[in-house]
Amino acid sequence: MQTIVVLFNLKPGASAEAYEQWARTTDLPIVNALSSVSGFEVMKTTGLLGGGEAPYQYVELLRFASLDALFGDIGSEQMQKVAAEFQQFADSPLFITTSAL
Repeated sequence: MQTIVVLFNLKPGASAEAYEQWARTTDLPIVNALSSVSGFEVMKTTGLLGGGEAPYQYVELLRFASLDALFGDIGSEQMQKVAAEFQQFADSPLFITTSAL
């Protein structure tokens, strides 16, 4: 199992309410329905353990078995539209690839 961790802040002027509504109604259901995806979560950060503000407002966890299958799914017209919409909200997101130990 592999996971992509996405860390990001909203672009200046982007509405958190609009982003979160879009994530709940568009991003989460569409990505979770992809055959290559075993799980997709979007989380809003609440701070750092021990105090302080987190450096990122949001974290996404995208779990999948095969990167090739994932790339096949995200190449679809529907996913290209979702990715373009995400880019309207996210300011320089970091996509970190991981694998289980």
